[in-house]
Amino acid sequence: MPPAAAVVPTGTTTVTRTDLSATAKIPGTLGYTGAYDVYWLGTPGIVTWLPRPGQVISRGQALFAVDDQPVRLLYGNRPAWRTLSPGITAGPDVRLLETNLVALGHATTANLTVDGRFTGATYAAVRRWQRATHQPVTGRLELGSVVFQPGRLRVADLAVKAGGRTPGDAVVSGTSTTVVVLLAIPVTDTHLVHLHDAVTVTMPGGETVPGRVTELSTVATAPTETDLGRGNQLPSVPATVTLGRQIAAAGLDQAPVEVQVATASAANVLAVPITALVALAGGGYGLYLLDGGRRLVGVEPGLFADTLVEVRGDLREGATVEVPAA
Repeated sequence: MPPAAAVVPTGTTTVTRTDLSATAKIPGTLGYTGAYDVYWLGTPGIVTWLPRPGQVISRGQALFAVDDQPVRLLYGNRPAWRTLSPGITAGPDVRLLETNLVALGHATTANLTVDGRFTGATYAAVRRWQRATHQPVTGRLELGSVVFQPGRLRVADLAVKAGGRTPGDAVVSGTSTTVVVLLAIPVTDTHLVHLHDAVTVTMPGGETVPGRVTELSTVATAPTETDLGRGNQLPSVPATVTLGRQIAAAGLDQAPVEVQVATASAANVLAVPITALVALAGGGYGLYLLDGGRRLVGVEPGLFADTLVEVRGDLREGATVEVPAA
């Protein structure tokens, strides 16, 4: 007489109507947008002060000092290339200076027309700024006294040390303060990620933040040492995820995160836990339906999403089905 089959403890669940989404998990790292090099534009001198890596420099603040004279950060989309003073020709550099003087509160649009012309009003505003910041009050903006960068600058690296001479290369390199997630998508997984995809980012502490793929390269790159260290020896495609809200990322630069991207979805479908599926002897799947008795009903599985699966067949929402007990 054959031994009796072991009895598997069972429980019950109900067929639900819901929306399902299947996701893929892709590793990423926290980083910052932009990469900016800051050059010394004045005459050669001795670097007497430098910021610390990770420090954030805002408009009007000193970014470094040469011969004990602060070099201040102003916001603008092009570098300075000349000394600004009365009598020079109009230009976009003058307009940038005027814009910054207004933003710093040393002029208003009522007493200074932001038009790129170095007028008496510009001269007066420069003097007010110089007096307020303890600079020599000349009304001139000497080449090398300021640097223009697109916005607040997060110091990433220092090319020189205090006490060194200003080189022709960058003194400071930095980034913006906007935190993003950087991805290196293995070429075998590039079909999973598309430009403008909505994603969910899981931070190192477990917090989840919505995001969107805003940059996706069309060119694959060879694996980096970091990739090889993680066991990924395939070429990868760089991508950038912009976060739906900014986070406090102090101390988390290059920290690993996990990015979940939806790969398929199904709306308003019937679903059961995957564990409710029973493999049929003749192929396919079924469910044990408990409707006054216990009967096996064949179903067609659809989308698998986390712990649930879409099912199609002779079923109704709210029906009770059998599942293995937890």
